[in-house]
Amino acid sequence: MPGPASPFCLSFPEDFIAQCYREVRRRSAEHRLVQRFQLAILLHQNPRLSHDQAGNRVGLSARQVRRWRQRWAAGDFTVADLPGRGCKARFSPLDEALVRAIACETVFQTERPLSRQSLADLTARARTALGKPISRSTVWRILDADAIKPWQYEYWIFPRDPQFAEKAGPILDLYAGFWQGRPLTAQDYILSADEKTSIQARLRCHPGLGPAPGRPRRVEFEYDRGGALQYLAAWDVRQGYVIGRCEWHTGIVPFGRLVTQVMEQEPYRSAGRVFWIVDNGSSHRGQAAVRRLMRAYPRAILLHTPVHASWLNQIEIYFSLVQRKVLTPNEFSSLAEVERRLRLYEELTNRTPRSFAWKFDRAKLSALLDRLEAKRASQTGEAVVM
Repeated sequence: MPGPASPFCLSFPEDFIAQCYREVRRRSAEHRLVQRFQLAILLHQNPRLSHDQAGNRVGLSARQVRRWRQRWAAGDFTVADLPGRGCKARFSPLDEALVRAIACETVFQTERPLSRQSLADLTARARTALGKPISRSTVWRILDADAIKPWQYEYWIFPRDPQFAEKAGPILDLYAGFWQGRPLTAQDYILSADEKTSIQARLRCHPGLGPAPGRPRRVEFEYDRGGALQYLAAWDVRQGYVIGRCEWHTGIVPFGRLVTQVMEQEPYRSAGRVFWIVDNGSSHRGQAAVRRLMRAYPRAILLHTPVHASWLNQIEIYFSLVQRKVLTPNEFSSLAEVERRLRLYEELTNRTPRSFAWKFDRAKLSALLDRLEAKRASQTGEAVVM
């Protein structure tokens, strides 16, 4: 049974109620504050509600409702906690720093046979290091404050090309619309090309099931191998247009067929200059590839990205879209179906061509190289010359 009506007669100021309505509508408002604003609105509309009735409607206890009614009845129209309220911290800043240090260790260097630390592992180590109990939620709170997640990892590669800036700079200039300090003309085209290798056709042993209410799409785990093909493509950086082909193998000859397919069609056949941006794959590596392209098409200029910097090649963005939207999950009946879907996605892309919003420029390249040099110097103990 609900308790008796509240003895506190509240009369809320109009500006406070207006603030309550604004805060309740805010998507980023803190949940506990939203509950208090909702309570104020509820009591403004129904002042005779009991503590239990009001608390049930907004998700607060009767004790919490009573405390806020007392504050508001005294004229303190706010939802902020009073100073000193809440659970007192049991761990000093030094304790928290120790927990962070443990989380940031490379754990296998501590003679533990682990490659990664889970939250349970960290909590056990923190208890031993601190010499007192600490809960998993407390360890989580300490790490979450600095976004430390040692159970996660990602791959990266340190740029090792000694000519990184010299090779990356001209490519970034092309993306910005310049070549050797001069603006590109309407007769200049930029093509970003590469191969997406070993695209398999996985023939599932049973047909998949489509999504349903409360159930995601299901794909059979077992499959037979239906072979693999290679997808070669060139992305027109300025037009947002893609030209691709499928081959059985990669190499100089298949890549040459892609070049011929592109250069023998308009507008590239009659273009002033056609810039080809490629990585250092064996199909188009080194000065031999530059000379080979210029002999076939004197108006074509081949540029290589720095070693281990394929991310500077915009075709990789398109390949990422292909992987996520066309090839995953891999469920095909044959290699012919793989090729057909790749062709259809090309047509879909070219139906409404749109270039990528590339934002990495020379200034960001310089800042990146400065950070990497500072990192290298800190590891070797050398002085950084800026």
